[in-house]
Amino acid sequence: MTAEGFLEGRRLQMARGVLLQCIMGGYPPARFYGSDDGDLALVPDPAQIHRLPWSSQPRALAICDAHELTGESSPLSTRGQLKAVIARYAALGLAPVVATELEFFVFAPNPDPMQPFQPPLGLDGRREDGHSAFSISSNNGLRPFFNEVYECMAALGLPRDTFMHEMGVSQFEINLLHGDPLLLADQTLLFKHLLKEVALKHGLTVVCMAKPLAHTPGSSMHIHQSIVEIGSGRNVFSDKAGEPTETFRHFIGGQQAGLADFTALFAPNVNSYQRLCHPFASPNNACWSHDNRAAGLRIPASSPVARRVENRLPGADANPYLAIAASLASGLYGIEHKLEPSEPIQGEFVVPDNLSLPCTLHAALERLKRSQLAKELFGKEFIEGYIASKTMELTSFFDEITPWERRVLAAQA
Repeated sequence: MTAEGFLEGRRLQMARGVLLQCIMGGYPPARFYGSDDGDLALVPDPAQIHRLPWSSQPRALAICDAHELTGESSPLSTRGQLKAVIARYAALGLAPVVATELEFFVFAPNPDPMQPFQPPLGLDGRREDGHSAFSISSNNGLRPFFNEVYECMAALGLPRDTFMHEMGVSQFEINLLHGDPLLLADQTLLFKHLLKEVALKHGLTVVCMAKPLAHTPGSSMHIHQSIVEIGSGRNVFSDKAGEPTETFRHFIGGQQAGLADFTALFAPNVNSYQRLCHPFASPNNACWSHDNRAAGLRIPASSPVARRVENRLPGADANPYLAIAASLASGLYGIEHKLEPSEPIQGEFVVPDNLSLPCTLHAALERLKRSQLAKELFGKEFIEGYIASKTMELTSFFDEITPWERRVLAAQA
């Protein structure tokens, strides 16, 4: 809308069904969002109004909450769902703290989707071949791009912790500083938007697919989680002696109880499960461990004050509001119901059947469809609408025949 209209406080409304729009642009049947398809009000968050530093013309972006016209938060809003989870913690005198690690690929333009992605040409005229992981000189060919990324992050108030080249070809990772879950979800959304916009200015393509390249590690969005007392700021995962608390155990137990039911929220696309095929880098299990990256729930080595649980299941393609909400809601459920976790695992291990997770989008949606826990924590309307939208996407995928099928199966008798 115009700056004048925004500053005058003019209300911006949008059809309710847009919150269930699938990635191809279509919508599930109207019964999932109200047969009248009435309007929602978009209410801007005053703390999340940003001048876009990469735009040549004066433009701003406002992150909004979706409210029903009666005033309450829409149950179809993922940002609203996260705010509701945070409020449930606050009612117990607790505040969750999270940080996200976002991985992404930087590629040359890819006008033909039938062709694989390629890394961009470096300053030496060559394309990276995969030998630059964790190298101090790995992004030299992309320095102008990254310089503008850093400048735009500063302009948007996005503090960054570490930034590095990851294991994949032209793959990078940023760690955002820990803080309030809603703020971190907003920052993750803004950062992904920033990346894509700045890349286009530099003739590049940033891809946040979970698995854009074969034979290469995928991109995750690990979520680090701890809980503090409101007021004192004490990490309730550690006692005065620095030892793990019952709350810590129950939080892990809740994560284990929810991970399988909520896999479709952490891994929302067909491609998400390509990433989960490689169990070391992307563990598809609900096991937990002290500093073992093969576990879906990892307890990083840290001091007692920084004790936290890392959920390693979400991919870079996950909705940050929904992934953080689902992870925190699972942990809170464990705290409220005093759920005990399994024994921690170390070293190489075999995943027990009760801690395995769905390995396809179809299986994950079927699990979500049967989940009473999901409906209890997020509401029947949201869960059924989400499943309907994702089922449309899965059906669209099955409407196409892949090059692998033509290459390998056409010659079969």
